[in-house]
Amino acid sequence: MKLGRIAGEAGLDAGQAADDTVTGFAIDHRKVAPGTVFGAFQGAAVNGEDFIPAAVTAGAIAVVARPEAVVEGAAHIADAEPRRAFARLAARFFTPVPETVVAVTGTNGKTSTVEMTRQLWRMAGLSAASIGTLGVTTPDESISTGLTTPDIVTFLSNMTGLAREGVTHVAFEASSHGLSQFRNEGLRVAAGAFTNLSRDHLDYHADMDDYFAAKMRLFDEVVAPGGTAVIWRGGGDGWADRAEEHARRRGLRVFTVGEEGDDLRLLARTPGTLGQQLQIEHGGSARTIALPLIGAYQAANALVAAGLVIATGGDAAHTFDSLSRLQPVRGRLERAALNRAGAPIYVDYAHTPDALEAAIAALRPHVGEDPRGRLIVVFGAGGDRDIGKRAEMGRVAAEQADVVIVTDDNPRGEDAGAIRAAVLEGALGAREIGDRRAAIAAAVTLAQAGDIVLVAGKGHEQGQIIGSGENMRVLPFDDVTVAREAAAAGAGTEAKA
Repeated sequence: MKLGRIAGEAGLDAGQAADDTVTGFAIDHRKVAPGTVFGAFQGAAVNGEDFIPAAVTAGAIAVVARPEAVVEGAAHIADAEPRRAFARLAARFFTPVPETVVAVTGTNGKTSTVEMTRQLWRMAGLSAASIGTLGVTTPDESISTGLTTPDIVTFLSNMTGLAREGVTHVAFEASSHGLSQFRNEGLRVAAGAFTNLSRDHLDYHADMDDYFAAKMRLFDEVVAPGGTAVIWRGGGDGWADRAEEHARRRGLRVFTVGEEGDDLRLLARTPGTLGQQLQIEHGGSARTIALPLIGAYQAANALVAAGLVIATGGDAAHTFDSLSRLQPVRGRLERAALNRAGAPIYVDYAHTPDALEAAIAALRPHVGEDPRGRLIVVFGAGGDRDIGKRAEMGRVAAEQADVVIVTDDNPRGEDAGAIRAAVLEGALGAREIGDRRAAIAAAVTLAQAGDIVLVAGKGHEQGQIIGSGENMRVLPFDDVTVAREAAAAGAGTEAKA
């Protein structure tokens, strides 16, 4: 494919390199080969413009960079927002793509919602995949791990690979980082969903308004003209109202879901032993759904997923019937094991105050009827991330759980003890056990019949990150596996205090 054609379709000028043949795209100079278009972007830690000479030497025929960047020996496709320009170019190169694509943004629920959307599509007989924190989940349930939002080259090449394998429907997570860095561009996104907004990533975003603005790029620019905005309405915190304003200003169709939803209303929710009953109303008709997942927020995720399926042409009755067959999502209120006393151990990815509060609230109705039944929570906070949420997470745990054990999460480049101390400022009366394996074992040992253990923070993650930069190590660690080992070791035999 000629560079001039790609650039012309993207509204950019390829200059004298218009007749050159493009062989690929790269944002890592080490992946440049002859015929590659190289994206040179300024980042928080690395300036891609420093690697322009190396990329040109390796065979780059064009460099997408700021107008001020120095490019010699290759075409300089200059743009004030080079990430956006690069994404537009790459989108013309990576074809074909799946016919129907939807995206989900919000602080919590993205992973579960895209995976549930994939499952609902699959149960409708469609070839569907999901992309997000868990990686790429294909129609045959295989998973290749990845970031919440991979770089634009990986994202688009994954989409093309899925389309060539016959996948027609894809749901992907649209994180605030991915949206602000234009990692989700170029595809026709038929519908986007907004789940909720609460404090997170304020180490990256200036404040909550800036964080919300990044999320709203989904409705402002990414969802295709004439597409649909599926918005969860429940709780009345104002963010849903603002999201709806963005969608309507853009001219998108609005499909609201939740206790305050106009299109798919949740009338009632009754917790059960292993799931919950939902009473919903859609199109003037009410029905009851047996959802085989616990927790209010899992009900919200499932209904938002149903909204996305319906918004993209799915049959409503079949979609609602399929909700009763949804499978748990890895690391999202996943029941890992029962200890010897019969107490269940759940693992969840909750790593923000709001998510931790939601996970605790989801499990609280399932604590045994014995008045001595306790909710035991093990959690920590990540290093090199928003420090303001640490004490708040501690406060949530201390106020809403019965026993709290503060441990390490991913310390990264920070002192693990200092992170725990910040959490403990809010978690008065909590136990401190720095070693995460020992902390989980202590909780599992402590739990008796009628108790529930929640291990929060890492969910599906398979490693614990220690150090940063050249000193970074990733130690193999899986909360689910560790919980199962503790339960198998005979934990759950101590008497209650």
